[in-house]
Amino acid sequence: MVTIGMLWLPILIATVLVFVASNLVWMVLPHHKSDTRPLPDEPAAIDVLARQGVKPGVYRFPWARSMAEMKDPAYLEKLKGPVGFVTVTPSRPFAMGKAMAGWIAYLVVMGVFVAYVTSRTLGADAPYLQVFRVAGTVAILAYSAAHVPDAIWWGKPWRNVATEVLDGVVYGLLTAGSFAGFWPR
Repeated sequence: MVTIGMLWLPILIATVLVFVASNLVWMVLPHHKSDTRPLPDEPAAIDVLARQGVKPGVYRFPWARSMAEMKDPAYLEKLKGPVGFVTVTPSRPFAMGKAMAGWIAYLVVMGVFVAYVTSRTLGADAPYLQVFRVAGTVAILAYSAAHVPDAIWWGKPWRNVATEVLDGVVYGLLTAGSFAGFWPR
């Protein structure tokens, strides 16, 4: 039987590989450069939100309190203007170190889940391609599948989701290679 304790090396190698790959994807490759755009009149938009005292959170506009209100002609009229979601974060500089630490913790947790499923599916001495297949399937799902509901429910552009899913496939393949290469034999 393969234990999670026996899989710390591939968990940590996968964490490092995915961390490096994700930094390359976001800082070097061009496919995420157009994921966000500036507002047409950013100063005016910021001023309006500040005057309303908007606190950190996710806001939907127009807002309806119930399904019945969504049928109201006044609400339906609001749908002719801009419709969307706004995520407001705390008013301070972005904490890159905190975000990187959170990302690393997330990668380790995903590695543990990949280790758990793969170790319960395959025994020691499993062939490289079998380990690659199982670990890769779990890792690709872990890094990719959660992005799709963002487009379905939250209006995120499908192009953005597609690039995030593609990134997740790369991260999953790197994780699969780590587990297959360092599987207990």
